[in-house]
Amino acid sequence: MVSDGEKTFRFGVNMVRPGSRDEWIAKCRRVEELGYDVLSVADHLGIAPPFPALVLAGAVTERVRLNTFVLNAPFYNPALLARDVAGTDQFVSGRLELGLGAGYVKEEFEAAGMPFPGAGARVDHLELVIKELQRLYADPEYAPQPAQSGGPPLMIGGRGDRLLSLAAEHAATIAFSGTAKVRDGAPPMLATADAVEERTRFVIERLAGREAEFNLLVQFVQITDDREGALREIHARLSDTLTLDELAEVPTVLVGTVEEIADQLVAHRARFGFSYFTVLEPNLEVLAPVVDLLCRR
Repeated sequence: MVSDGEKTFRFGVNMVRPGSRDEWIAKCRRVEELGYDVLSVADHLGIAPPFPALVLAGAVTERVRLNTFVLNAPFYNPALLARDVAGTDQFVSGRLELGLGAGYVKEEFEAAGMPFPGAGARVDHLELVIKELQRLYADPEYAPQPAQSGGPPLMIGGRGDRLLSLAAEHAATIAFSGTAKVRDGAPPMLATADAVEERTRFVIERLAGREAEFNLLVQFVQITDDREGALREIHARLSDTLTLDELAEVPTVLVGTVEEIADQLVAHRARFGFSYFTVLEPNLEVLAPVVDLLCRR
């Protein structure tokens, strides 16, 4: 956690690579050792199940917060999810942060033998889950009680109007995808900086003065002395419609020297309001020098 008089920076890692128990323990300890604030687990088929992974992470770390990034809410029965969340929060000594989303990978619904509802129906279920968790955790007779009063802090992630309105009403942390609007079920594509800013302004209006932390999932991190050359290489690999100049502006791509990336993060906080940045597991070591530099500033 880095504070410099502005909104406090937090840095997280979203763990997406399955491995053995010993490998998982080593990675969790490495996240904490490198100074990250949050260790997150994604919710996709083919990788570690979120709650057992977070319980084990809690057993082998001392400081980092532990987060689901983010649960596919339509996969879950609200009453059963409430039990698992509360039990996990107990087992990790109140370090859990609950991330929820509406789900977007059509192929995973099919693989699970579940229908892929329309976007509106998926957000309906997300809203049901949120309100049921709040109702259950407000009941002093509910068992098991989460370690944190009222339940773990809630993160809601996505990009659509209705989902972000729900986040503005209920979430302590609002996770922006940084992706463009695409056909429902289609692969995500990076949004322009202006499009990301439009989403953050949309939420700010709906917060109506309520405080909330803004999170962004960063897709690319590269430490290099040749920022322009690295951006050209990334641009060539992407199927997005972004121009090279647009790519250079997006907050989901961090490229440059350690000092340049630190300055980019400060600038993104000022423009978009992002103070909590999450990187994917392959960038765990890559961003670490930037986290260290900001801690020492």
